[in-house]
Amino acid sequence: MTSPLLSLRAIGKAYAGRPVLLDLSLDVLDGEFLTLLGPSGCGKTTLLRLIAGFEHPDQGSIQLAGADLTAVPPERRPLNTVFQQYALFPHLDVFGNVAYGLRRERRPRAEIDLRVREALDLVQLGEFARRKPQQLSGGQQQRVAIARALVKRPRLLLLDEPLSALDAKLRRQMQLELKRLQRELGIAFVFVTHDQEEALSMSDRVAVLHAGVLQQLGTPREVYERPANLFTARFVGETNLFPARVLETQGERVVVDCAGQRRTLPTPGFAPHAGQAVNLLLRPEDIRVLGPDADHGLPGTVIERNYKGSTLDSLIRLDSGQEVLVSEFFDEDDPAFDYRLGETVKVSWVDGWEWMLPADG
Repeated sequence: MTSPLLSLRAIGKAYAGRPVLLDLSLDVLDGEFLTLLGPSGCGKTTLLRLIAGFEHPDQGSIQLAGADLTAVPPERRPLNTVFQQYALFPHLDVFGNVAYGLRRERRPRAEIDLRVREALDLVQLGEFARRKPQQLSGGQQQRVAIARALVKRPRLLLLDEPLSALDAKLRRQMQLELKRLQRELGIAFVFVTHDQEEALSMSDRVAVLHAGVLQQLGTPREVYERPANLFTARFVGETNLFPARVLETQGERVVVDCAGQRRTLPTPGFAPHAGQAVNLLLRPEDIRVLGPDADHGLPGTVIERNYKGSTLDSLIRLDSGQEVLVSEFFDEDDPAFDYRLGETVKVSWVDGWEWMLPADG
């Protein structure tokens, strides 16, 4: 296995006696795009600031390429940070902003000129070198901030919600640009966001945080399809949770009762026992809507529908009172597909598509 580029071990941090990070350990691999994902206040920005050196942990250690950085000041760490606010100098042009760090290091003028132009070409801003920040769009300003961080050739680039100030269309464009840039450079990116879709679409791996605790670390597919706990299941994407009870285990299969229906499922990531209360997790795209006369499924009523071009999203209230979100690809050749409000239907899914979690969290 490849040795990690960055290793965090048993990190703890508190402010005014309130814990923000609790015994957190995490590895970042060389050349990967790792996203720290979680709600506001979960500790992700604090963790990024600890890596950058702007804060110091109360306990634990930080190592980069085998060197202990725990007490090293930020200016001596071989990494750089792109902040939510780009903090460009308004009196300097694009070239001057990108060159600022190298000039402070008193690098030779020829070296500065070469490295700045390489960095600007990398972010496709070479022709904007003499413009001032206020003459640029939000996306261009962000790319200047990235070029300024990259010009010093860091081993690791930290990005603290750098896309949050952009409109939706520009944000999607910059997501693609950032991922392209990361692949071309081959350096590790640690990216902070609270946007689940952004994390899933950009990352090689996602670290989900909640209340200062690492909830799950895995690929976007693992986090989305096989969440480690109920928090991750609910936070990452839309989800439907169906209460069920284990009837028996059969080797690598588990038989459960869900709303009076007997279902046989693969063995989950924990050891269930007969009588145990569990939840069956199904994403909206896993649900199938059937006619009211179908010989299986849970009966309910359509209470909301939203046409979204390629998909039809429906909200169905089951007879039990539970509400189920369904997302189906629109089939214009099927006249029965476009459900009416108040229509009675049944909802079902294919055995094996669900993911089982203990009901106690």
